[in-house]
Order: sequence, then structure tokens, then C-alpha cells
Amino acid sequence: MPEIIISFKDKKIKATLNESETAKKIFNALPLKITANLWGDEIYSKIPVKTGLEKNAAEEVEPGTLAYWPPGQAICIFFGKTPASTSEKPRAASKVNLIGKTQQPEAFKLVKEGDSILINRKQ
Repeated sequence: MPEIIISFKDKKIKATLNESETAKKIFNALPLKITANLWGDEIYSKIPVKTGLEKNAAEEVEPGTLAYWPPGQAICIFFGKTPASTSEKPRAASKVNLIGKTQQPEAFKLVKEGDSILINRKQ
């Protein structure tokens, strides 16, 4: 399972990708420099990866989940409740492909709309 580093401000957050086809496509596209869009406690940004929904796609996820939202061609980092949440868990606008996880979701509360984020392979 490949490890990546998500860097913003002075933080470097480690995450692990799963073995899904979407995760492999995103890993192969790294490094990615994205601009943070916020939707509640979710960061999302369009990336140059295009793929459809996978069998394990889900709407409700755990904090720390990394995902890909096919309709917006966007990578998503869930760290808390979103406007669609019906409980304390994050809920996507529609189904997302699960691509990985970070053990430090609370760190993303520091991200503001428009912040620059770098996603890269762990060196």
C-alpha cells in the first residue's frame, strides 16, 4: 500500500493509499498541487485523473478518508461533518471511490478555502 505525503502550511500529513484502480491512477499522477475548496469539513479539488465509480463506492465515510468524486473529477479529504451529514460521520455529495486513509484528520481543520496543498509520494 503506497504512502503519500499531503503538505500544507507547515504540516506534512502521511496517508496510505489502498490498492483500488482509482488509487493507482492518482498515485501515478503525483505530484499534484491543488487549491483547497471546502464543503463543511471536506477538502476537494479537481485533478487531472478521470475514472468512473468503483464497486466499493460509498457516500458515508470515516474522518480521515481520502476519496475520488467522479462527477467533479475531484480528490476529496474528509475530516469531519459535511452539509450532507446525517450523523457525526462525513457524507459526500454523492458516491465516492475510496482511495486511502490518514490517521491525522484533525490536522486538516487548519486548511482554509483557497489554500495550496501538495500531494506527493513519500520519499
